[in-house]
Amino acid sequence: MKYLKELCLLNGISGDESDIRDYIISKISDKCTFSVDALGNIIALRKGKKTPEKKLMICAHMDEVGFIVTAVNSDGTLLFDTVGGIDTSVISGKRVTVGKNKIKGVIGSLPVHRLSADDRKKFPKISSMYIDTGFCSKEEAEKYIRPGDCIYFDSEYMEFGENLIKSKAIDDRAGCAIMLELIEKEHEFDTWYVFNVQEEIGLRGSRVSAFSVNPDFAIVLESTTASDIDGVSGAKRVCELGKGAVVSYMDRSTMYNRDLYNLAFDTARENNIKIQTKTVVAGGNDSGAIHISGNGVKTMAISLPCRYLHSPSCVIKSDDYSEALKLADILRNRILDDDKNY
Repeated sequence: MKYLKELCLLNGISGDESDIRDYIISKISDKCTFSVDALGNIIALRKGKKTPEKKLMICAHMDEVGFIVTAVNSDGTLLFDTVGGIDTSVISGKRVTVGKNKIKGVIGSLPVHRLSADDRKKFPKISSMYIDTGFCSKEEAEKYIRPGDCIYFDSEYMEFGENLIKSKAIDDRAGCAIMLELIEKEHEFDTWYVFNVQEEIGLRGSRVSAFSVNPDFAIVLESTTASDIDGVSGAKRVCELGKGAVVSYMDRSTMYNRDLYNLAFDTARENNIKIQTKTVVAGGNDSGAIHISGNGVKTMAISLPCRYLHSPSCVIKSDDYSEALKLADILRNRILDDDKNY
C-alpha cells in the first residue's frame, strides 16, 4: 500500500484538488503522457506493448468530502456548509483544518441542556452548528479566513486491529493509490488513467473526462459503504471488510455492464481473488456519468468495502485493498485482449 497514507493525509475537497493533483503528477510524469483539463482532471496515457483496437479507461476521483466557510460571526466563529454528502451525526466535536492558512478548529453545536426535548432526539442541522477557531472577534478571524475557504477533517492515519486502516479521505484516495500502483506495472496494452475531480458534488469531473477520452470500456475504482457491524445482519450489511473487492451489478446511478460483471467474478475465481457484491442497491459513483457518455461505455466498478464512509474515520482492511489491486491488474489486460469480445 505504497501511496495510500500520503494521499489520505493531503487535503482536497471537491473543487480544491490541487495538492492531490500535484502529488499524482509527480508520481506519473515519467511513466505517462498526460494533460490537465479545464476542470482539473488528470488524463494520462500509459503506453503498452500494443495499441488495442478499443480504449480502456481506468479512473478514480481525487476529491474528498468536507465543508466550506459561508460566513464569519461577530465572535470569530464560522458558519459553514457541507461539500458532499456528510451526516451531521458524525461531525459534532470533530477537529478541522480551515483554508490555505491551515487554521485549526473544532465543530461545535448547542449544548444538550440548551436543547428542547424534541431536539434532543434529532441530529443537529448544519445551520445550528459552527466552527470554533479560537478567535475572539470577526476582525481577528478575517485576517486568516474568509467565506469560500475550504474546511477539511483533521484526522490521523492509523493502522490498528487485524490489518485495519483508519483515515479521512479513503473515499477515494484508495482508488487513486491503486491506479498509481497499476501505472508502475508493465503494460501489454495502451491504457488510459483518469484522476477525476468533483465526484462528491455530482460526478462533474467524470462527465468531462469521459467525453475527452471517449473510451469503449471503463473500470471505476472506488470505496463503498460496508455495514458489517454488530446488530446488522443479512443483506443489510451491504458488503463486509475482509471478504475482498466489491463488484456491483447496480447502484442508484448505474446499471453495470453484465458481461464485465460476470468477467470480474470469473477472473476472481480463476485467480483465487476474494470478491463480493453489494447486497443493497444504493449509492453511486463516477460510473453514473461515464456509462452514458458519448455513444455509451461498457462500465464496471471495483470498490473497497469501507466502514463509516464520508466521515473523519473511514475504515478499510488492507487485505481488501490487495485483492482489488490484483483484480484490476488482471482485468485491464483481459478486457483489451483482442481475442475476446466483452
